[in-house]
Amino acid sequence: MRRDTEIKLEHPPEVDVLSVHTTTFLPVWLEKTLLVIAGLSLFILALRMLTKGAGAVGPLMIHALHIHGATNTLGFGWLFASIVLSGAPVASVALTFLASHVLTPLETFTMITGSRLGADMIVFFIGFIYFLRGHPKSTSISLGVIAQSVTATTYLPALPFGYWLLTSHVMDHAHVALPKSITGLVQVVFDPIVTFTAAHLNAWLVFLLGLGAVLIAFRILDRALPHLDADQRAFGRVGRLVYRPFAMFALGMIVTLIGMSVSVSISLLVPLSARGIIRRENTVPYILGSNLATLIDKLLPAVLVGHPLAVPIILIEMVTISTISLGIMLFFYRPYERFILGVLDRVIESNRALALFMGLMVGVPLVLILI
Repeated sequence: MRRDTEIKLEHPPEVDVLSVHTTTFLPVWLEKTLLVIAGLSLFILALRMLTKGAGAVGPLMIHALHIHGATNTLGFGWLFASIVLSGAPVASVALTFLASHVLTPLETFTMITGSRLGADMIVFFIGFIYFLRGHPKSTSISLGVIAQSVTATTYLPALPFGYWLLTSHVMDHAHVALPKSITGLVQVVFDPIVTFTAAHLNAWLVFLLGLGAVLIAFRILDRALPHLDADQRAFGRVGRLVYRPFAMFALGMIVTLIGMSVSVSISLLVPLSARGIIRRENTVPYILGSNLATLIDKLLPAVLVGHPLAVPIILIEMVTISTISLGIMLFFYRPYERFILGVLDRVIESNRALALFMGLMVGVPLVLILI
């Protein structure tokens, strides 16, 4: 065989694990519009079903797991999000438990905080895939360590501040509501479906159907939103911004708001780091911005569940995380960056240290549940 026709198979083409391409016969704008309508409709239906089932299922679940306080719900939200690899569905469940009077406002607040702590497990999962494909541990799995460290050092310190705001009732009157015409339309369209389902299925099945519908709704909305990947020009030119912490902070917020998923926006850093486009120290402000922006999309389920304290709880999350994150960026960024990278160096220096870190990610929420 001639030399110029030889085929080399040493480096097979990589397939981005975050990208899914499908072929349709509809115009792109029409396909996206239909997906948004379908995703939002399914999400609203899912929340109604969760609320319906939570009244019966919630107390049983809480009793079975011996959850009796804010510490337990912090661990429950953390572990739940780690299992489903996403924090948004867990936050939605917490809000429906609040609406069904299964959880107190404080327990709801800590469960939502826990859901964010557990959501970083997806970054480890994607990083592990890149590690198995031959990328070094320092540029693949390390992103999971950084993401978890940044989230823990912002959301956990925000808990006392949030506790004070909740117990002082300073934000109880903060109110965001849908127009009555939309509320009436939701009741007319979706309540008969929920009522019919609840009449023919037990509460557990209604709750599980609602949970499954939430997961599917987020997948549909993810397809409807602008597709982001590490090969787009905006990320290809990220080198112009990486040395400016506030620029990376803003970029993290923008990407998360566009994609409506902090899991996706942070996971994008894995291929960027693996390909040498971005260095580990440049990811810290990006993750800080992403962790702040993700709270904005929690306002929709808070409005839809209809509990008077649902929106104030999300606003308190936003105020506390904004205060911590902006305080770090304005006054302590360089020492904070050195601390996070110091933790990373200790974790990835050996497989034993990494295994211990992963064990803590699972063990800490279990301990919080059992306390």
